[in-house]
Amino acid sequence: MGYRYIGSKDKLAETLIDIFRQRCPAAHSVIDLMAGTGLFSLALRKHGYRVIASDVMTYSYHHLVVNLLLNKEPKFQVLSSVLRLDNGYQSVLEYLNSLSSNPGFFTKEYSPSGNPSAGCKPRKYFTSENASKIDVIRSMIKDWHAKGLITNIEHSLLLHDLIMAANDVANIAGTYGHYLSHFVKRAEDKISLMPTFFDPDENINNHEIRKGYAEEIAAELYADICYIDPPYIKRQYAANYHILETIAREDEPEAIGESGLRPWRDQYSNFCSKVKIRSSFDTIINNIHCNDIFISYSEDGLLSINDLLTFLRQYGTVELSEIRYKRFRSNNSKKGLELTEYLIYLHKNAEYEC
Repeated sequence: MGYRYIGSKDKLAETLIDIFRQRCPAAHSVIDLMAGTGLFSLALRKHGYRVIASDVMTYSYHHLVVNLLLNKEPKFQVLSSVLRLDNGYQSVLEYLNSLSSNPGFFTKEYSPSGNPSAGCKPRKYFTSENASKIDVIRSMIKDWHAKGLITNIEHSLLLHDLIMAANDVANIAGTYGHYLSHFVKRAEDKISLMPTFFDPDENINNHEIRKGYAEEIAAELYADICYIDPPYIKRQYAANYHILETIAREDEPEAIGESGLRPWRDQYSNFCSKVKIRSSFDTIINNIHCNDIFISYSEDGLLSINDLLTFLRQYGTVELSEIRYKRFRSNNSKKGLELTEYLIYLHKNAEYEC
């Protein structure tokens, strides 16, 4: 099913890339600085760009490995030999899906049969059966990787598949800020890892993946175009997708409060703070080794579009494109069904050029 991601540009990808080509027809490489689910990076790859993608979230890293570094199924040679599997990737998924449930951290903290360490009532992010299946699959993947039975890329692929499968049966409205009070039909389905599709004709050479804060790694990145898709609002991704991050990190963090949030301040984004946005933009624009910068923003953003344009003009010439788009909803917001997405094109002045 995929997951609903705040600010996802999946459905806008072709429109954005068309604008890239109009403004920068000679460009061959793009930095996707806050890549999220990695779907826009994948679209850039499909259009022939060399992609340098980064994000601060661990689940994003695993998605990016799959979307940028693979164009065919890994062979799982070592694991297949040890387990006597005869069909590589497909057999590995079948093996994981066939494992008997084994209650662990996810069962304790995120299922109705659990006993949360915070002392609150049991949470309902997953059915007890699905939570215990997540526990055993996650544990097995971690064990295989620790023993050197799977490569780093194979490890990322299996975590990617587990994240996607878990999201398909999560009892949520859209994000993981809280669970639903009653299990919806989708959440009662049995979790099952499904194979990722790969296109053998796609180029996987020279793409690069980084993990970290955009402000901290900008000075290390070089490309013809930099695309920045920052958070627009106060909702922190680290809090709203905390369960996916826990799957990706393979840890057992403290689950805090009724929602069971993991400690997430180490992945706090300054772009969710009206006070800190400008400073973060300034750091990136000054340090990134790229003269043509595209920035996505929204009419729902913490800054008005006029304030943002005024701020950006100090760095160079600015052009604005407006795109009507369906609004993301994970609750009963009374805001309209559509909103205006903005794509800002900034070409740096000589003073700021790299």
